[in-house]
This record gives sequence, structure tokens and C-alpha cells, in this order.
Amino acid sequence: MMDEMLPEEIPAIRDSIRRFMATEVVPVMDEVEARGELPRDLIRKAGEAGYYGATFPEEVGGSDMGYLAAAVIIEEIARADIRFGGFNQNGGNCPACIYLGGTQDQIDRYVPDLLAGNIVGMMALTEAGGGSDAAGAMKTTARRDGDVYKLNGSKMWATLGDEADVGVLFAKTDPEAGARGVSAFIVEPKKFPGYTAQAIDVGLSNAFRVAAVYLDDFTVPAENLLGNEGEGFKIIMRALQGGRAVIGAKALGIAIGAYEDAVRYANERVIKGSPIGKFQMIQGQIAEMAVAIEASRALVYQAAQAMDRELPTNRIASIAKFHASTTAKFCADTAQQIYGGYGLSSEYRISRYKKYADLMFTGEGTANVQKILIAEDALGYKQADRHHGKTGLRQMGRGAA
Repeated sequence: MMDEMLPEEIPAIRDSIRRFMATEVVPVMDEVEARGELPRDLIRKAGEAGYYGATFPEEVGGSDMGYLAAAVIIEEIARADIRFGGFNQNGGNCPACIYLGGTQDQIDRYVPDLLAGNIVGMMALTEAGGGSDAAGAMKTTARRDGDVYKLNGSKMWATLGDEADVGVLFAKTDPEAGARGVSAFIVEPKKFPGYTAQAIDVGLSNAFRVAAVYLDDFTVPAENLLGNEGEGFKIIMRALQGGRAVIGAKALGIAIGAYEDAVRYANERVIKGSPIGKFQMIQGQIAEMAVAIEASRALVYQAAQAMDRELPTNRIASIAKFHASTTAKFCADTAQQIYGGYGLSSEYRISRYKKYADLMFTGEGTANVQKILIAEDALGYKQADRHHGKTGLRQMGRGAA
């Protein structure tokens, strides 16, 4: 019913990504995980299909489908196999930062290949102890040395930090200036010395990994500075604005996957001659999951459509992200209860959904951070959309920082 109320191209996009996941990804992901190898062939196939470039204009290799389409794509990937959802960085903050803050040469060198899945992208912002004050508390430094910068410090939770061909990494060129001293750099870990990455085992995926990154006089050509020195915080904030509008879609997909598995199991599991779905307690749990999912879907789509229409999005994106991540956690927990002891077994997807639901409750802005933004807006202390200007990658344009 929801798709019937959306632009006519959305059902076709949903059908396309569902076919892709069913034929290309789901049949091989268990084998990929067993090998613990990054599935570069699948990343290329997703890029060729245009799934990473939904929010980017065609002139840089994007498909220009918009933020609502991007949300539907992310939702369906997470619903079918959340493990493959980790590879969305190729269409996320990494190319967004380069597109928004880069020169024409930088954009041409990196963005089309990232969107096509030809190279693997990384984002390295967070540091140990930085928490939600990632920019102000940053300790990694960048020192100009002739025609290069020398970077020293470390990063935590760097997306695909041990596999990336190219990434965007943030360091302070002016350590005394707080967030205003942060600069953004395009980095090529495999090309220059001084970069070491160690995968962090968080019990999720063997193929998609986050990493701790260590920089010891890591060399970055001066031409790889994004924008000017001190503009890094502006660049990442603009990139995150679009990401926040659709990140709830990943949590929504997790919730839907857990719900669908629970419904299927409730109809198949027979106790005393009846499917457990006939029991009133199970019906109550299914109903609560269905209601929470529909509410989250409406909020996530509203946030994405606001981006497409160049409307303020900070408030609605926080509401959508908070509600969808809460729904993912609720649905995963409830589905596990319906499965009983089997819900603890890795044989069933529900144990995987539960782990990723916990991640969504924390990653991309914790639930408590979202609540602070929502509450301060509601109380009139700080308007969430006070900095509203142009939104979306096409609207903000190149060199927007």
C-alpha cells in the first residue's frame, strides 16, 4: 500500500534491488562470509546497477534517482541480507565528501569509480575517546611538509579501513582551533607509506569490517586536501546531512527482515496441532511489530522526500533514525522471543538481525544524541533546522564547503 502512494518509479526500483539481492547476493553471502573476503565482484555489480549513485548526478557517474530511491535501496539490501548493507560506503560519505568539497580534478579521479564499485571507499572520522564530539576532540594531526602532508594519530571504526583503495580522512591542521582546525584529506592507503589498519572484531561480518587505523607520518599529497585547511568540519557536516535522511532505512530493513522471519516461523512452527501464530500472545507480538514498522517506514520516507524537495531535514531525520533504530531493536528482540531457543542459533537469520539492530541503535548517531536534538527542538532551546540551506548533493553542488 505504501508504494502505491509514492512516485511511480519507486516500485520498479524496489523490484530491481530485490531481484539483485535474490539472484546475486543472498545465494553467495554465506560462502563470502566463510572465506572472510571482501566481495569486490558484488560491489562492482551493485555499482554497475546504479545502486551506489542514487543521490549523485549523472555527470559524475550517478543515477540521480534521489534520496527516496536511495532509502528504498538501502531498506531492501538490509532486509534481504544486512551483511551486504555494510558496503554502502561506496555511495555514502566517502564520495559525498569528495563531491561536495573537491576540485573538478578530484571529483573526476575518484567519484565515478567509487559509484561504479571499481574501487572501495572508506570514511575515517572517529577516534578513541572522541564520542559525539568527533571534530572538537580530534587528536590526529596533519603537518604540511613541502608538497605533502604528514599525518600522525589514529582512527577507530574506520569503515573498510583495512581494505580501502581510497578514503576521506580527517585530521587537524591547526590543533589549537578545535573543530575549525579540522581538515579533510583524500587518502590512498595502498599507495603511500605510514598507514596501518587492524580489523576490529565486533562479532558481525567476516567480509565487511571496520578497523582501527594507525598513522605514522602517513604521506598525503598536498593536492589531496579537500577544500581549504580548516574546512573539514563543514564538509563532513554537509555530507552527513544527506546520510542522516536515509540511514534510518537500514534500520527499517532490519526490522522488516526480522518481522518477516517471525511471521514465517509463526506459521510453520506447530505446537499441540496448531501453528503458534494461532496463539493470542504471538498475535499480539506480530501486531506490535507490524505497527512499529509502518510508523518507521512513514518517517524514513518523509525524511528522504524532504531531502528530494530541498526542505529542512535535521529534525525529521533524527526522529526517523531514532524511531527506526528503536523499531529494529524491538522487532529483532521480539522475533527472537517467537523463535524461542532457535533464535539463539546462527542457523537462523534472526540472531544476525539482532546483532545489527544493536549496531543501528548506536552507530550513525546514538539514540541518546538523537533524543537530545529532538528534545531541545521541542523545548525551544535549539531549533534543529536552524542552519537549513540547500540540501541534497545536486542542490548543494560541488565545492559547497
